[in-house]
Amino acid sequence: MALKKGFRKLLAEAEGRAPGISVEDARKRHGDGSALFVDIRDVRELEREGMIPGAFHAPRGMLEFWVDPDSPYYKPVFTEEKTYILYCHSDWRGVLAAATLKEMGLPNVYHLSGGYSEWRKSGAPMAQRKKKADG
Repeated sequence: MALKKGFRKLLAEAEGRAPGISVEDARKRHGDGSALFVDIRDVRELEREGMIPGAFHAPRGMLEFWVDPDSPYYKPVFTEEKTYILYCHSDWRGVLAAATLKEMGLPNVYHLSGGYSEWRKSGAPMAQRKKKADG
């Protein structure tokens, strides 16, 4: 079966709709209160590799539902006056997710160019995922 559009084409189109932010620029924004880092990776990735300190975890499969105020899964964190920096491991999911949120109308959305792997390579701060309390 020949696909009408492969993942490389999807990524290229999404990149044109949602800007990336370099690790260097993202590090300048980290902790300044104006940006919210959004980790869209699977929870097992967070447990295995850690995450950016202070990042909000929004699994990729639920992201659109968490952003939309009309959804029963809506999370108010997405209506704050912030710059949202989405990231995954290598930035493929981040690019697609950022483009989708821009299409939905969320302003100030970026994807972290190179993803969490580039963040780690740069020596930027990392943290372990906080475990939810039992019970």
